[in-house]
Amino acid sequence: MPRSAVFTALLLAPLALPAQAPTAPAQLGGFDFSIRNIMRGPELYGRTPGRVRWTADGRWIHFDWNPPGTDWREPLHPYRVRASAGARPERLTAAQADSLAPLVADGPLSPDRTTRVVAANGDIYLVRLAGGPPQRLTQTVAAESNPSWSADGRTVYFTREGNAYGVTIADGAVRQVTDIRVGPAPVDSARATGQRGRLEAQQRELFDAIRDRVATDSVTRAERRAREAAGLQTIYIAPTERVTSIDVSPSGRAALVSVGQRDAAARQAEVPQFVTTSGYVENLRPRTKVGDVVSRQRILYVSLPSGRPTPMKLFGDSASGQVAIAGWNADGSRAALFLFPGDHKSRQLVTVGDASPAAQAVETVRDTAWVGGPCSACAGWYDQGRRLWFVSEASGYAQLYSAAAAGGPARPLTQGKWEVLDVALTPDEHEFFLTTSELSPFEEQVYRMPVSGGARTRVTSESGRHAVVPSPDGRWLADVHSFVNRPPDLYLVANAAGATAARLTTSPSAEFLTASWLAPAIVEIPASDGLKVPAHIYRPQDMGAQPNGAAVIFVHGAGYLHNVGNFWSEYPREYLFNQFLARHGYVVLDLDYRASAGYGRDWRTAIYRWMGGRDLQDQVDASRWLTATQGIPGSRVGIYGGSYGGFITLMALFTAQPYFGAGAALRSVTDWAHYNEGYTSAILNRPQDDTLAYRRSSPIYFASGLKSPLLMAHGMVDQNVHYQDIVRLEQRLIELGKTDWWLASYPVEDHGFVRPSSWTDEYTRIFELFERSIARSPAGGR
Repeated sequence: MPRSAVFTALLLAPLALPAQAPTAPAQLGGFDFSIRNIMRGPELYGRTPGRVRWTADGRWIHFDWNPPGTDWREPLHPYRVRASAGARPERLTAAQADSLAPLVADGPLSPDRTTRVVAANGDIYLVRLAGGPPQRLTQTVAAESNPSWSADGRTVYFTREGNAYGVTIADGAVRQVTDIRVGPAPVDSARATGQRGRLEAQQRELFDAIRDRVATDSVTRAERRAREAAGLQTIYIAPTERVTSIDVSPSGRAALVSVGQRDAAARQAEVPQFVTTSGYVENLRPRTKVGDVVSRQRILYVSLPSGRPTPMKLFGDSASGQVAIAGWNADGSRAALFLFPGDHKSRQLVTVGDASPAAQAVETVRDTAWVGGPCSACAGWYDQGRRLWFVSEASGYAQLYSAAAAGGPARPLTQGKWEVLDVALTPDEHEFFLTTSELSPFEEQVYRMPVSGGARTRVTSESGRHAVVPSPDGRWLADVHSFVNRPPDLYLVANAAGATAARLTTSPSAEFLTASWLAPAIVEIPASDGLKVPAHIYRPQDMGAQPNGAAVIFVHGAGYLHNVGNFWSEYPREYLFNQFLARHGYVVLDLDYRASAGYGRDWRTAIYRWMGGRDLQDQVDASRWLTATQGIPGSRVGIYGGSYGGFITLMALFTAQPYFGAGAALRSVTDWAHYNEGYTSAILNRPQDDTLAYRRSSPIYFASGLKSPLLMAHGMVDQNVHYQDIVRLEQRLIELGKTDWWLASYPVEDHGFVRPSSWTDEYTRIFELFERSIARSPAGGR
């Protein structure tokens, strides 16, 4: 059978989907379903409760929020609500929030598990779980942070102005643990010889002032040597370096100091602001471009109490990379570190002891593409510090593993073709709270599991996405939950299977809640390589409309992002706009194309060295599916998206023209050599090392293929994908003599637009593009 016939057969084959409730038609009632109204954004659908945390006694939940209908300009405010069904949120004044901050700040528990040490408002406090006012340990103008306990619970360590300190709880005495200073180390000058030695001797012989100076220098040198021998050794770092973290062992015998270095040779890209308070053009310098010199990190192993530093050669003599310190175990005998070499091809988890800087390997993951996945730097200690848990993509899916602190092979605690998305220990360290996708790629549910592994108990029951914060005693969960057609809200749920959740906030406006919004069905698009690509589908009949013979594909941004599922979209305006399009007769698809999150390592890395390859082919296959199942030809399929979605839109119109009749590319990457280091170099390597990858992945090289109408839109103060990107493409289109394109510029907008007027203008232009380019019966109007 010819390849085309096989593909057509696949297109028409029935699809086996995970169980899902039937799509309910949207009931809009009297809702003003205009572009201007839905682009009000959070004024309409609400703000997600953020920074959720419990008071130490478990009686209150604090969070950042705004009530329904709050003006879009209003920043989030501090709120609290009693941990009780039926309780109502209370807004806190700034003074109240400051005074209560120690009670809700997160921090490690004391060895006897009765007291939490926290940093709040720049000072260190003790907060007892049994209740009572917090005990202040420091009160200084300098900011203190990163508190931790000694193994015996008598001392609290913390960081202040780039150095570690310890405070004895019994008497409040503070001692300095490290002495790190910026500047060159003092050098004892050698006595000159020969002609210069004779001149120096003559100076000493002739002048009292010189003899006094030499004597003073000698005394100072002797005092410094005596001080270093008796106490802390001073560590000197360069002016271009700064201390990024200090982790003191609970044993008090060692500290790990992370030092970051900014390379002065790195060139910062400039982003001009044209609409300014001063009336002058002002430049921002947000980042470098991929392949430029990068910032470096080094780890110093500091022996205590001497303060003697030993540079750790974690990447060999020449290689460099990034280190994530996962922390010391309970007795301070071992610390865990993740090592990420600069080529992105491996991740090593190692431990180091408090008596020696020698690193011991726990696990090494290597990838011919790049190492990543959810929770790629998640790890922690349990079993009184005898075991280490961590998440690894070694099996092809992010799963939970365990290893002994003393060494030995790691063993999996979970297994399956699904992902562990988040991990937390219960306060008694007997169980894990796991957020996973094991029920379905379209669900994020929370489970309890014994620390030894085994059967998991599902704690959350409602379909959708759950992000939970356990109470200090582990009996309750503060759960930010959403469904595909219901924005996130805060709920209280008992830590028990099948428990009923009590809603604590209502974030959407009353106007939003008057409508019954669409829960779009999930279909699976047969791809040309035999796999199936999940997609939301919005159909005109779901919106009570007649088809207009056209379709639109929405391409989510970021690349590595999960947008298809039974949870509230990270693109809420586009979720509403897709329904607006369906109401005007368009069939709309929203794909979790290759490189999206939620589907394991192979899905994630399918774009290695070729962005605009397999990910674009998934959009092409979706267009072909629309032709085969909906009777919509490629010439009447539109495509739109922002950021990575804008990049895919450009590639679609430049290289896959028969399958797309129009496109709107928003805040688009046009040339990957102009994007940032961390994201781009992992996927495409570096431009000076892999010219093929950059050339075949960058739309600017394929602009000559444009034949269908193209709208481009870009914020002029975009500090992520710089406005320069779209200006370079604009010049390329001019030089190629292309005419069927437009550029809409937004002078005050960054990468993520803020002002509703900008959103309204942008999406009105997108709708009008599709109406005049691919729709059979223009509906017109805003």
